[in-house]
Amino acid sequence: MTAATPFTSVLIANRGEIALRIMRTARRMGHGVVAVYSSADAGAQHVHAADRAVHIGEALPSQSYLAIDRIIAAAKASGADAVHPGYGFLAENADFARACRAAGLVFIGPSPEAIDAMGNKAGAKTIMAGAGVPVVPGYQGADQGEARLAEEAARIGFPVMIKAVAGGGGRGMRLVPDAARFTDLLRSARSEAENAFGDPTVILERAIIDPRHIEIQVFGDRHGGAVHLGERDCSVQRRHQKLVEEAPSPVVSADLRARMGATAVKAVKALGYEGAGTLEFLLEPDGAFYFMEMNTRLQVEHPVTELITGLDLVEWQLRVAAGEPLPLGQQAIGLAGHAIEVRLCAEDPAHDFMPQSGSIAYWAMPGELRVETAVGSGTEIPPFYDSMIAKVIAHGATRDEARRKLIAGLTRAAVLGIPTNQGFLARVLDHPAFAAGQATTGFVAEHGETLKPGPGQGLPAPVLAALLFYVTDTAPAHRGTTRHLGPPLPVPMLVEIDGVKAEVGIYRDRDGSHRIQFDGQDRRIQVDGIGPNALRFSHDGVADTLVFARAGAALFLQQGADAVAIRDLTRAVAEIAGADDSDGRLLAAMNGRIVAVHVAAGDQVAAGQPIVTLEAMKMEHVHTAPVAGTITDIGVAAGEQVTTHRLIARIEAAAA
Repeated sequence: MTAATPFTSVLIANRGEIALRIMRTARRMGHGVVAVYSSADAGAQHVHAADRAVHIGEALPSQSYLAIDRIIAAAKASGADAVHPGYGFLAENADFARACRAAGLVFIGPSPEAIDAMGNKAGAKTIMAGAGVPVVPGYQGADQGEARLAEEAARIGFPVMIKAVAGGGGRGMRLVPDAARFTDLLRSARSEAENAFGDPTVILERAIIDPRHIEIQVFGDRHGGAVHLGERDCSVQRRHQKLVEEAPSPVVSADLRARMGATAVKAVKALGYEGAGTLEFLLEPDGAFYFMEMNTRLQVEHPVTELITGLDLVEWQLRVAAGEPLPLGQQAIGLAGHAIEVRLCAEDPAHDFMPQSGSIAYWAMPGELRVETAVGSGTEIPPFYDSMIAKVIAHGATRDEARRKLIAGLTRAAVLGIPTNQGFLARVLDHPAFAAGQATTGFVAEHGETLKPGPGQGLPAPVLAALLFYVTDTAPAHRGTTRHLGPPLPVPMLVEIDGVKAEVGIYRDRDGSHRIQFDGQDRRIQVDGIGPNALRFSHDGVADTLVFARAGAALFLQQGADAVAIRDLTRAVAEIAGADDSDGRLLAAMNGRIVAVHVAAGDQVAAGQPIVTLEAMKMEHVHTAPVAGTITDIGVAAGEQVTTHRLIARIEAAAA
């Protein structure tokens, strides 16, 4: 008889929205909940929401959330008798599962043996092929020499995909278009894998161009039960990381779902797998599918499966970990409607989705959507963790209904203070190719230009910026009181919107309305009311509301799903010259940690040559030389933490 493993209190070895999501179900089922936190998260929501919280170290994940010994000690100190690893890297760390077992703690996840089997991409492919699961042709040999890997890449044929064997979330993954770029991209992938996972080993696969990324949600129990809960389509990605996920897939038929599901269940049974897992496949247009990897954990995108099945997958995890059989058999699991999730991230789509950190000045989400988050107005987004700050999910009777709900919700949501991909996500959902269910993994690259912000509806941003500065600032320079008998004179204003300056004239007319002159036009606006974060106004007979936030001298306003950052330069005596690609200064594009310095003072460099590699929000970003010339100064060292716009290097441009 299979032994039960009951528990009463669960420590959640993760942070943010992940911890809050697991707490919600654990509490509903009568379990106590314990949080862990780093120094950077001392004031975080998940800390305050828990019954008890244990400090486990400094901000860097290696010193806190990935420190196995500290988490085990926290469980012991708090009285927890079970550990849920969340959806992060510890969830797929066999050593962590073994440590929990050795400490007498129930690990809410699969066995260490199953994690070991699936955690290594090379070994996982071998196991899956042995179980009759189709796999992508490639190389997963022990010989990791550059020459051997280059030889195998040529045998496979370009384009080829490099993947870290211990990887996940796009880390340690590179698409190589031709032989000329293989060595550089191999070294880059290995460096990122070494920093992220402590293992630079890679495998090679034939690159399947523009496939659908389909994953099958599976569950197994210790009684031999195994089921699948349908598929999710995760094809819309950037940097090999998912942005939009939906269930069911718009291209998977009932017959294909049955075949892929049966394949996934066969793999679960072959492993003797216990708990939640996801088998990821690449699907070609002709219906052929290939095993890519298995994630031995609950996925970030599990809410879309929950919404179409009506099930709580965290509850299933807790029940299975306690030794119970699966709550339902395959025939009892049905799918209803359609759900779409987007990952709202602190990143700048206009600059290659560069991660961002800073303070959220104002946060508001529509109540009709499911929002998984741990942030709010005033939350500080640190540079040490993943850039995702929320998951926003809509469910509808049809795919188009869910899509429309999500677009409308993103348009009404407000995230002000730091750049995000909010507007980009709304444009993805509204794109004809996505609406028609035709988005593949090449969607963002193919349609990138059409996903940029277009001309907004309504009044131009400089007009709204001038109005907001004028009505929210009591400084005399913005009031421009006139004493003469003639018509009022406009107060000249200079504003900067996302780096672009604009001159505006504004004054208050005798009837109480505001007249704003910009770009050769004179606009009359009536202010109907103003609150801390909303301005109600009328223009040309149309009443509207503008969402905004003031943060010191900065102003943020939202137009549709896009937010802009504004500075008032009206009283500035002189503008300090910023960095320019031609002045030879290289500045940090974000907060982060310098993981490598590739040059030294006195070196000759070419334009575009790597200067440093900076790690931010779990990704590596190479900063390259803006001009060709001589390195005259290096302002950073490997291992150093830097802030945005920190001087990295000076380059004396070569003579023309």
